[in-house]
Amino acid sequence: MKQNHLELRMKTIRICIIGIIILTVVLSIGVFPHMPDPVPSHWNAAGTVDGYLPKFWGLVLVPSLMIGFCALFAVLPRIDPLRENYQKFRDYYEMFILIFAAFLFFIQLQIILWGLGIHVSPNLTMPIMIGILFIYIGFLMEHAEPNWFVGIRTPWTLSSDSVWKKTHQKCATLFKLAGVVSMIGILAGMYAWLFILVPALAVAAYTVVYSYVEFRREQDNGISK
Repeated sequence: MKQNHLELRMKTIRICIIGIIILTVVLSIGVFPHMPDPVPSHWNAAGTVDGYLPKFWGLVLVPSLMIGFCALFAVLPRIDPLRENYQKFRDYYEMFILIFAAFLFFIQLQIILWGLGIHVSPNLTMPIMIGILFIYIGFLMEHAEPNWFVGIRTPWTLSSDSVWKKTHQKCATLFKLAGVVSMIGILAGMYAWLFILVPALAVAAYTVVYSYVEFRREQDNGISK
């Protein structure tokens, strides 16, 4: 029964991923005649447009990235030498693909809205979107088993299952906190990007150092025994 429930959940998630891809492509095609040329493609810290792309590439880029990344994420578990470990957290992994696809969809929607004259500041949308992504990455890290593509893959986590587990438990908590900090960035105006970038870099740096320290501690304990 539990296995059947998991399979149904996986099928539902995959259908949703395909649905988001189709929605993004159809929406982009539908608005194409109504978009300016060029279209907005980049915003500065103040939340105003400072970069443009030709209309075709401006509307094709994000859907292409979405299709490419979703295909890549689908292939990785099949080529990973530790592919059997994905079965232990595949529901969390595939839900990450869905959330990542939704993240790209909202980026495309941002581009389309600005092109149509509806100016929603990315300083209000991006902290929330990235915050949700960070929080879910925290849940993914919490359940990730050793593999070569997903997680904190340092020489020390890949050399010790216990170091992997400790590092990812720590990383899970920190990424969830980083997501909350990112969301608070909606109050920071032109400094919103700092609430996204600084926590992400801090979590990455801390977990790398933490994995090394835990590995050395494990080695020292082994020597002492």
